Amino acid sequence: MLRCDRLLVRCLAFSVLAASGHAHAQSVRNFDAQALRGELLVTQPPELRLNGQPARLAPGARIRGANNMLAMSGELVGQRLLVNYTLDINGQVLNVWVLTPAEAARKPWPTTPQQAQTWQFDAAQQTWTPR
Repeated sequence: MLRCDRLLVRCLAFSVLAASGHAHAQSVRNFDAQALRGELLVTQPPELRLNGQPARLAPGARIRGANNMLAMSGELVGQRLLVNYTLDINGQVLNVWVLTPAEAARKPWPTTPQQAQTWQFDAAQQTWTPR
């Protein structure tokens, strides 16, 4: 019985260490070429302002905080946030990532779909180059 308890404790300790190491390894977020940069202000969910213009969260939208954890739109009401975001096929905001200072420092980053179409994206370096 004692041997089984020790084994269980070791397994639990190992899983906690493995999980914390895995979370640490994901601290660098990679964005795809469809992610645009903007200023987000959640007004009254699902309504928001994106770059000063009215916008709406898509059904099933996901907002990730700077810590990469999911955030509820209601907890962000009234905050002006620098974000990367994607739109769905209807033009509604589908994915939002609140940027860390290191992510925000990656410049330039396109703010419109037209810029993203004419600039070149290096996915490995997470940088954009205007052509």
